[in-house]
Amino acid sequence: MQISFDHVGITVADLDTAVRWYCAALGLQHDFSFEIAEHDFRGVVLRSPLGFRIELLQRAGSAPGLRAPDPLTAALTRGYGHMAVRVPRPEDVDAVFLALLEAGATGRMAPQAAPEPGSRMAFVADPEGNLIEILSRGETS
Repeated sequence: MQISFDHVGITVADLDTAVRWYCAALGLQHDFSFEIAEHDFRGVVLRSPLGFRIELLQRAGSAPGLRAPDPLTAALTRGYGHMAVRVPRPEDVDAVFLALLEAGATGRMAPQAAPEPGSRMAFVADPEGNLIEILSRGETS
């Protein structure tokens, strides 16, 4: 059996605002939209030029979930804690961290050495508080 990762789904309060932020901040492009009108539910799938996808979802009546201030606190709650984007070089972590802050993200962990030898990481939260890890494994991607 061959399995590969396809996408992460994130429920948001304001779909249009979230789509604009993820497209601008991460360079994603609109792949497709959908709606299930009888459930007041709609979504947009965004695709990276590198192939990964993020599915943003909005449903009436949704409530905020985990809003951890950092990845260690997120690990105290079982289930989804963060998603990670990968950059090719360790120094790119710093540049992407700063770019995401300028795009409206909130810093949660400054760029630093990661637990995996030769790797570097940082964490930000998107405008709704979802944690995003920026990771370089110290090798060419």
